[in-house]
Amino acid sequence: MSRSRGRRYDEEPKLNLKKVIGVIVAIAVIIMIIISIVNIIKNSDKKVEVKNYSYYTCYENGKFGVINNDGQTVIEPTYDEMIIIPNSSKPIFICTYDIDDANGTYKTKAINEKNEEILTGYDTIEAVDNFDSRQNIWYEDNVLRVSKDGKYGVIDFDGKEILQCEYDEITALKGTTGNFIVKKDNKVGLVNEKGQVIINSEYKNILSLKEGYKNEYIIVNKDNKYGLISTSGEILIEPTYEKVKYLGSSNLFAVQQNKVWKLMDTEKNKIIIDSGYQDIVDAKSNNIIVKKDNKFGIITKANEEKIKPQYEDLQYAFSIYYIAKKDGKYGVINLENKVVVDFDYKNMTCIENGELIQADKTDTETVVFDSNLGQKIKGIVSEINTEDGYIKAYVDNEYKYYNFKLEEKNSYDLLTSNTLFLSKKDGKYGYVDKSNRVVVDYIYEDGTEQNSKGYASVKKDGVWGSIDKAGAISCEPSVNLDNNIYIDFIGLWHLNDSGLYYEK
Repeated sequence: MSRSRGRRYDEEPKLNLKKVIGVIVAIAVIIMIIISIVNIIKNSDKKVEVKNYSYYTCYENGKFGVINNDGQTVIEPTYDEMIIIPNSSKPIFICTYDIDDANGTYKTKAINEKNEEILTGYDTIEAVDNFDSRQNIWYEDNVLRVSKDGKYGVIDFDGKEILQCEYDEITALKGTTGNFIVKKDNKVGLVNEKGQVIINSEYKNILSLKEGYKNEYIIVNKDNKYGLISTSGEILIEPTYEKVKYLGSSNLFAVQQNKVWKLMDTEKNKIIIDSGYQDIVDAKSNNIIVKKDNKFGIITKANEEKIKPQYEDLQYAFSIYYIAKKDGKYGVINLENKVVVDFDYKNMTCIENGELIQADKTDTETVVFDSNLGQKIKGIVSEINTEDGYIKAYVDNEYKYYNFKLEEKNSYDLLTSNTLFLSKKDGKYGYVDKSNRVVVDYIYEDGTEQNSKGYASVKKDGVWGSIDKAGAISCEPSVNLDNNIYIDFIGLWHLNDSGLYYEK
């Protein structure tokens, strides 16, 4: 008896080529996806290096432009007026053009590194300038002042409106960053860089209590009387005085009334010393520096005389020590009026951020005392870097570095971002690396350490040039910089003697 296998099996089975190819392609795609994912995971820890540029105003052939920290031209020098760069790390450049001196008019615009106009829609756009008592000039580095229809406002670098264009004037509070005096209807107030109102527009003027200080502010009313207000708007001292002065204390302030200085305690809300002093200078703990009969001394908060007014000048240094001036010379005394550093110096100052005293013996000899008043450095102090905490001095015919403990250090211990370091041998300067290997031979008369852009300035045959971070010549020594206070190069460009821009 035979059995049929059925129609399905009447013939030998055959492969479906289309299906097979489809399966193979699908598998290949899956494999590729898996490989891509594995590569992504492998490379996820690898950082993509992005070049961060800084920007600087340049000057060539009577025109202004912009270069970057590699010395490359970003904006060709074509502008008659200096281009303002409020923040060197941001490609936002403020240009002034179409100046009409006869009518006193001009136009402004902001451009980016591609020379494209940005932040448009305003009649004018300007950087907000600021300066301190030492005439250090800078620009507010994250906002711009704009105007529309004769009224002023503030925007940030992304174009976001911080203050609407509704004010008659907007200026920086001098000596203090991030604070702006706004004027409307002939009255002024104070706002911060976020547009928050600190002081309502109710006063004739607002002044900083101390440069860089933002806890309280001096207010001046319509009668030219001075007072004190906190950031919360609390009146700490009613505006009834001729002057108000910061003394370095959180609650003690000097106020002047009828040309006499008095001591105000804002915690007690009253005058605690009213004894006819010519001046009240400083307050540290219980000790107050006062001036009487053109001499300086120290009293307590209870008005007890601690050191009779007898010095030509007196300023607090640290701990129990005061810098004093007598017979035209400076020395150091303690709270018992004992001389601890003789009056042998033509000038003397306390170094901020460190309990150190810098004393000038002559125009070319400086001494630095430590916190125990021991004499640690004797030479010419050329730099005091409070940010990185070091002192650079010319000692024994060479530059030396010290930390704020006045311990001598190698330059590469302090200048950690540098690749080369200035070195001296047989009266000539060269450069070594961190291993003290000579990279640039000792052929120069003078030199500087690398700047933040990676360039060092070198002097040969009386003229200056530059080398790059590898020690290669960027600019052959060819520039006379005898009139420059600061020597600085970016490639072929050197800092102008004004210190405001770079030129060739």
